[in-house]
Amino acid sequence: MLFYGLMRVPTLKQLRYFVALTEEEHFGRAAEACFVSQSAFSNAIRELESTLDADLVDRTSRNVTITATGQSIATMARLVLRDVESLVELARGDPEPLCGELRLGVIPTIAPFLLPGTLPKLRKDYPSLKLLLIEDQTQRIYERLMEGELDVLLLALPWEMHGVDTTELFRDNFQLAYRQGTKRVDPANYRFNRLNADSVLLLEDGHCLRDHALQACKIRNTQKVSRFGASSLLTLIEMVDADLGITFLPEMAAGSSLLRHTRVRLQPLREDSYRTIGLAWRKGSRRGHEFQLLGNYFRDNR
Repeated sequence: MLFYGLMRVPTLKQLRYFVALTEEEHFGRAAEACFVSQSAFSNAIRELESTLDADLVDRTSRNVTITATGQSIATMARLVLRDVESLVELARGDPEPLCGELRLGVIPTIAPFLLPGTLPKLRKDYPSLKLLLIEDQTQRIYERLMEGELDVLLLALPWEMHGVDTTELFRDNFQLAYRQGTKRVDPANYRFNRLNADSVLLLEDGHCLRDHALQACKIRNTQKVSRFGASSLLTLIEMVDADLGITFLPEMAAGSSLLRHTRVRLQPLREDSYRTIGLAWRKGSRRGHEFQLLGNYFRDNR
């Protein structure tokens, strides 16, 4: 226990232990991850609760449940620990760019198209960089960024976010995706208003690609959109390959393994039908210049 003025404050060790407990949800595994005995680990968590005068954990014989207060404390603890790491880096002087651990959140409508060609080059050019990837929907990786679990996001813009800095990397044009030989659309003379009802297949709600496709491709007549949304890009492409409808895929999907061995073909749309690929990180992060460098690398090596 430490004192700041007249206020008791937790130690960094206690905060590290508690963050580990929220991730493992088990005292034994969390203690093992922190390389301490379970008794010492449990004592540290009890001391943390005493210092904060708050119940952070509901304990049962089998399960560990983090209370609502504990969840909030864990979010702030992660940010405190990241700030302390930045303090140490500052004291040591400016480190080599793009080195050490970097936790990147990326959405599933970018990861399979951009990363396979870029990551091998990135590892070769920056061998000291330990890049950890988390793939999930935009809202979820944004929440994890703000909770301190991720450092930077690779995502499609626009997306409503607060408390972040962003940089735009490049435009990713949408293309009409259809099965070769389909009677549903004439690709060379595509007009949205000529489509039959329920002809347009999209990802289900929660995927930003759905929102961006609706906006960028000027889809205002929702009767053209099927009420059944695909749960993943793979499912969406399989549905188009089965001629259940047409869809709109980003240009970066062209030539990808997801389209290989299918009859799905792509046709360019108007130049104003696009999404913007960018990076986002917590506002004021000391690593902002490093994230800009990473973004430039993705842009120049795609």
